[in-house]
Amino acid sequence: MNLLILGATGPTGRILTHLALRSDDSVTAFVRNPATLGDLAEKVTPVVGDATSQHDVLAAASGHDAIVSALGRSTSVRAGELFTRASAAVVGAAEESGVSRLVWLSSFGVGHTYDWASPTQKTIYRTLLRSIYADKKIADERIRSSALDWTIVYPTRLTHGPAQGTYNAADRLPMKGNPTISRADVAAFMHQSLHSDEWIHRSPVISD
Repeated sequence: MNLLILGATGPTGRILTHLALRSDDSVTAFVRNPATLGDLAEKVTPVVGDATSQHDVLAAASGHDAIVSALGRSTSVRAGELFTRASAAVVGAAEESGVSRLVWLSSFGVGHTYDWASPTQKTIYRTLLRSIYADKKIADERIRSSALDWTIVYPTRLTHGPAQGTYNAADRLPMKGNPTISRADVAAFMHQSLHSDEWIHRSPVISD
């Protein structure tokens, strides 16, 4: 499979990229700074660009089987319109280039999933993460309204732990406290979703 990965050098995207390469997928890593590729530099096709620019994403998208976004704001709690602008760029570029498959990383508690959150989670989402979650909500709604074969992934609180392979994934999961899931398991789920039709036009919630 020929993949265009946005956020390939981030903490989740890097794991996803390694998984794809080990599965003999061809990977184009869309990055702002190729120096951040590190050990991936000789294994992927790097494309330098801005994920919020439809022109840049379109230039990279042609010829790929799918686009995957693992974009994030690192430790920042301010969205800076990253997700709204990137979703517009990606949807527009995908539709124009004819790349129909999109797997997009969001967060549990965004949009309709907020209603399913535990009291602890809701407190965090409406305070600390308010800016980012509002931005992600607009992005997710834009993707759902598109003509793409999309999957929007909603993990609970991300950790840097190893993959467990025992996570739960469903259209809705019961929540208690502030559950977690490792970035490694999220990356594995996203990669699996790319190679299956099971989660097309669905928004899976995943958690340990």
